[in-house]
Formats: sequence, C-alpha cells, structure tokens
Amino acid sequence: MEAVIAVLALLFVLFVTLGVYATVKVVGAAKRSADRHLTQARRTVEDHTLKVKSFAQSGPAGEIAQLRLTLRTSMRATQDALEAGAAEDQSLKESLGLFERLSAHGRELDAELRRLESEPDRGTLGKRLPELRERTHRIARSADSLRWAARDRARHFAADDLDSLSTQIDLETGALRHWTTTDQQPGPAATSASSPPRRSEAHVPDGPATGRTRPDTARSDAAREPAAEPVRPAITPAAPRPVYPWQKKPRPESTT
Repeated sequence: MEAVIAVLALLFVLFVTLGVYATVKVVGAAKRSADRHLTQARRTVEDHTLKVKSFAQSGPAGEIAQLRLTLRTSMRATQDALEAGAAEDQSLKESLGLFERLSAHGRELDAELRRLESEPDRGTLGKRLPELRERTHRIARSADSLRWAARDRARHFAADDLDSLSTQIDLETGALRHWTTTDQQPGPAATSASSPPRRSEAHVPDGPATGRTRPDTARSDAAREPAAEPVRPAITPAAPRPVYPWQKKPRPESTT
C-alpha cells in the first residue's frame, strides 16, 4: 500500500513539474512574441514619423530626418538579408560579424542624428550637415555592399544548382527515350531484305528441257501456290470482354 502511495505521489509531482515547465515556456514564447510585435510597431511608427518630417520640414531638420530614414532602411534590409542567408549558408557568419561592427557605428550615428533633431542653433546644425551626410552615406554604402554580395552569392549557387539539375534531367530523358536510337539502327532482317539477290553462278537456260521437268522448278511452283485458307465458322463466338477493377459488377438479367 505504501508503494502505491509513493508511486502516485511521484506521478503527481511529475505532472505538476511538467505543467509548470509548459506554462513557463508558453509564457516566455508569448512574451517574446509580444516584444517582437511591439518593437516592429515602434519601428514602423518611427519610420512613418521620419517620412513625414522629411517632407514637411525644410532645411537642416528635414535633411536630418531623411538621413535617419536612409540609414535605418539600409541597415534593416541588410540585417534581414544576412540573417536569412546565414540559415542556409554558413559562410555568411563572418559577414554577420562584420555587420554587427557596422551596426555599432550605425546606432551611434542614429543617436547623434536624433539629438540634433531638437537642436535650436540652425547655423551650427548646417555646418555639421556635410560631415553627417558623409558618415551616413558611408555606412549605408557598406551595408548595401554586404547585402548585395550575399544576394549575388545566393543567386550564383541557385544558378549552379539549376545547371546541374538540367544536366541530370537531360540525361534521364535521353535514357527514357532509348527506343528512338534502337529503331534507327538497321536490323539484320532489314539488311538482308535491302540487299539485292545474288545470281547463281551456274547458267540456267530460260526454257525447260524437252521431255523432262526439273524437280526444283516443280517445288518452287508448289511453294508459290497460296495455302488453302481454313474454313471460318459462320458465326464467330463472342470473346469474353475484359473486366477492369474500376467497373461496376454487372447486374443479372431479370427473368420476368
């Protein structure tokens, strides 16, 4: 009795532990999903805000908003392309490391541009714009180079795989159509039929000899006579019709 109680208690503890573990996993997954959606929504709002500022504001403030939008768009597109390619190509791990170092410079520049959006001194802001524009273009150009290199690599591998697959398919189709080459080769029967008949070396006179009939000529005449055809019955018996598995069973005819 004590053993049964111990087993039941152990099962109860096991079920409770599994339930707690499953609950923690579900809550963690829900939290990560919520954080991801919130981050995506915040990025979307910031992007739309920067677009509005770049069109609505003029002067240095509008150009700073445009620089921030260009930097964020380029960095986000490169990150998505590298992460998607690294899942299938391990050679992009090093490219991801370089992009992380580039992202540090991008985040620093984005924070600086955000602070300068509320700068009241427009004169100082206008003097710093050329340097900020050059830094933004350098970072965006480096990110674009990584992204397009990863895409070219993926496209090159896809083209090589397609060429190999096309070659294999051509070989397979040639093997499946092997009868075309077999039919084109002349067989021994066709070769003997197409060759002209040889003439006998001995000279055979045209007419038969007087008073004698050659046995070879008689046998050849008998061979040329058509054989008598067998007598066919007046009514040909009906052949059994093939029954296929997808046909329904025939119903018996009614005797009434």
